[in-house]
Amino acid sequence: MWGKTNESNTKTASPFSTPAPPANFERSAAPVASTPPAPRAGSANVGKSTRLNGDVTSEEELYFDGELDGTIDVRNRLTIGPNGKVKATVKAKELIVRGSIHGDVEATDRISIMAGASIVGDVKTAGIVIEDGAYFKGGIDILRPEAKKVDIAALVAKAQTAGAI
Repeated sequence: MWGKTNESNTKTASPFSTPAPPANFERSAAPVASTPPAPRAGSANVGKSTRLNGDVTSEEELYFDGELDGTIDVRNRLTIGPNGKVKATVKAKELIVRGSIHGDVEATDRISIMAGASIVGDVKTAGIVIEDGAYFKGGIDILRPEAKKVDIAALVAKAQTAGAI
């Protein structure tokens, strides 16, 4: 039962050991990377020891973990890291807050305020998520997506040229 070995003198496998690969297993020739992967193309990072005063504008995704006094305008996703302290007017397509923002915030798609994060200021967005443990003080203005405007005159003219009318 417990602790007995097979009569054929084979080792018993420990529950904490990794099983050996099958005999027909081939290892790849590529070395195992010991460094973290490079950031995705089209993204930028600002570290926690960085302090900025002024206006920040970006077309690419931005991860901001430093301090900022001024304005920030990102036309993609903006993530304020857990060490991020922003005293600014913030505009982004999507905003994820893990640090703190003191100022008015506008996001065209969505704002997510994670547990432990805070926003003090007014918010304008199409959608908002406030996790338990997050702090928010200010007003919320939910934006409606713009309805597509249809040019009736152009549709009638197109139908007439097609012979439908």
